Amino acid sequence: MPFVFENEPLIVHYEVNFQDGIDCGGAYIKLLSHSSSLNLEEFHDRTPYTIMFGPDKCGEDYKLHFIFRHKKPIIVDFDEKHAKRPDVDLKKYFTDKKTHLYTLILKPENTFEILIDQTVVSQGSLLEDVIPPLNPPKEIDDPKEKKPKEWDERVKIPDPNAEKPEDWDEGGPVKIEDPNAVKPEGWLDDESHLIPDPEAHKPSDWNDDMDGEWEAPLVPNPKCKTAPGCGEWKPPLIDNPNYKGKWKPPMIENPNYQGIWKPRKIPNPHYFEDLNPFKMTTFSAIGLELWSMTPDIYFDNFIICSDKEVADRWASDSWGLKKLVASANEPGMINQLLTAADERPWLWGLYLLTAALPVGLLVLFCWPRKKIDEEEEDADFSMSDFIESDENDFELQKNPNKENQQDLEEATSGTLNDKENEDDERTEQEEEDEEFSQEDEEIGDTVDQSSDDEMKEADEGADSENNPKKSLRKRRVRKD
Repeated sequence: MPFVFENEPLIVHYEVNFQDGIDCGGAYIKLLSHSSSLNLEEFHDRTPYTIMFGPDKCGEDYKLHFIFRHKKPIIVDFDEKHAKRPDVDLKKYFTDKKTHLYTLILKPENTFEILIDQTVVSQGSLLEDVIPPLNPPKEIDDPKEKKPKEWDERVKIPDPNAEKPEDWDEGGPVKIEDPNAVKPEGWLDDESHLIPDPEAHKPSDWNDDMDGEWEAPLVPNPKCKTAPGCGEWKPPLIDNPNYKGKWKPPMIENPNYQGIWKPRKIPNPHYFEDLNPFKMTTFSAIGLELWSMTPDIYFDNFIICSDKEVADRWASDSWGLKKLVASANEPGMINQLLTAADERPWLWGLYLLTAALPVGLLVLFCWPRKKIDEEEEDADFSMSDFIESDENDFELQKNPNKENQQDLEEATSGTLNDKENEDDERTEQEEEDEEFSQEDEEIGDTVDQSSDDEMKEADEGADSENNPKKSLRKRRVRKD
């Protein structure tokens, strides 16, 4: 049944697999134009077609054709219109030896879509995104008109009034010897860069009559290695400041400039405007025009319809199942890495580096940190012991009679309980000020002062039982 381009879209898709790869060849199809003279037994490359679609490759040129033959409305003639090439890289579809689904969708809105494996790789308008343009220009250059001989297109011309200066020297050398150059000190004028090898000996089988006079091979002169140079010294060449070259008159604006000549425009006698290129020539058959240097090109599951749901269901029940089976049979990631390493042994080094990098980072960030924490912890313990030892020594120096001090603390325990509430109302700043004032007092004061100090020490002892953290803080402040 012929397909007529009216109000329904055209959907064509089929499967291709280059099972052995492909060097040069095509796997495209042709939708053959319907006519009473169409004979499929005589199908060849010149058989009229409506659409040509599919992959094609030769050398490193990878293509996905979409070509349609556009009928001119005025005269019975056809032009081939090529869709613009997809922007994606098509190489993998020719080299991975997998089955791929190629789809072409033409819509009555004069748009097209090209898909590979159900993914859009190209889309556009039949009116704008084809080469050459669908509709010709309204005006064209008059083919009979020619540029007049007197037409002057030169923007600038040589100044006709300019004259060559009398002192202009067109003949001197481009390069001259540097007059300011001085021969370096130590230059060996009488030494050559190459000298006969002093260690070379004439071969015993050398025949002067047959081989000619024997000469020792030349070797670099060892004296020239340490000297600034050997051989005849010549000053280096520099640009000749007096050289001016061939004189040319300066360029000036052309007073007769007429601009770039263009032929006049005339109406295009072959102009037409086709606003609905979707309505192409009816087709009634499909043909595979195969020319390939590689065998075993696989084709399967052709479908031509107008319902996208039908086409998608067909693709899911055919190509979709093949894709699932192929994915299940593909080797895992580990096997792929091992296979790649067998083909490229240098990948083993990359694998080892990738595996060792996380381990190295783990050791770098974790191991030194643990050692630092232990050192800080030991330092804290040592400082605490040192502070506690100094405090005990200070206590003994300040209170030589420890037993009397304990008796005094027991006797004044009642008084301390009364003062406890008052101490709680003090601010921390006042307590610290009091501690500093107590430490500034001399140890060798009178007995009364010593007794007062003992009372305050007893107060601090009582506070330390209720708030050991504050007592420890006071001791540290006092030590500081």
